[in-house]
Amino acid sequence: MLITTTPNIEGKNIKSYHGLVTGEAILGANIFKDFFAGIRDIVGGRSSAYENELKNARNIAMDTMTGEAYRLGCNAIIGVDLDYETIGISGGGNMLMVSATGTAVKIDD
Repeated sequence: MLITTTPNIEGKNIKSYHGLVTGEAILGANIFKDFFAGIRDIVGGRSSAYENELKNARNIAMDTMTGEAYRLGCNAIIGVDLDYETIGISGGGNMLMVSATGTAVKIDD
């Protein structure tokens, strides 16, 4: 499956468009990760706990989007957009949300 953020694929002919495909992932960062990430934010540096959670969420969203395109019989997704959000929940925790959106297409092999 070819996946690109561009509206076309250089050197490939788009035979048909099959509409919007999406994937979402919402993951909770547990309380210990939240606590240590908060300390790291105060003293500086990178938060590997959040980086790993974002990577996991992105992979889940991309896999879900790709699966949707496969079910439509497509072999490429163009115009992919990734959005990242943090969602605060009552009690002070945060959820990480990643959404992936693109257009499923069939291209010449």
